[in-house]
Amino acid sequence: MTSKTKRVLDALTSTMKINPDEYGLNVSPNRVESLGYALAGWLYMLRYQKNTRIMSVASVIIFLLALWLQIDFTSLAILVLTITGVWMAEFLNAAVEAVVNLASPGFHPMAKVAKDVAAAAVLLGAVASIIVGLLLLGPPLLHKLGY
Repeated sequence: MTSKTKRVLDALTSTMKINPDEYGLNVSPNRVESLGYALAGWLYMLRYQKNTRIMSVASVIIFLLALWLQIDFTSLAILVLTITGVWMAEFLNAAVEAVVNLASPGFHPMAKVAKDVAAAAVLLGAVASIIVGLLLLGPPLLHKLGY
């Protein structure tokens, strides 16, 4: 094996050799506890992130509208994936903000970049979800309203 090949293989396998149990403070011993941590994160988002509460209401309204319009299962699946993508972006944005606040309690230009880019990901997902929603729900809604 050449030294270049060895360097490439080492680079590809180096991360998988790191055991998270050696570094994590809260490594859960079972799946039920892991689920509990995930639900705790979701509850945190609902309590402290006002955008998440707005997203909850919007998600319910969109699903009710989709059911009322009787859209097909494929369109409904696309809506679910699109809405989930926005939720995930919002959750990751909050995680980035928390880590940045922990690592950089004072102002730092790169901390601002991290927070702004994470927020931009949410904005991108929200704009895309509006476009997808209009494409999937617009025509059946217009038809239902007689246009």
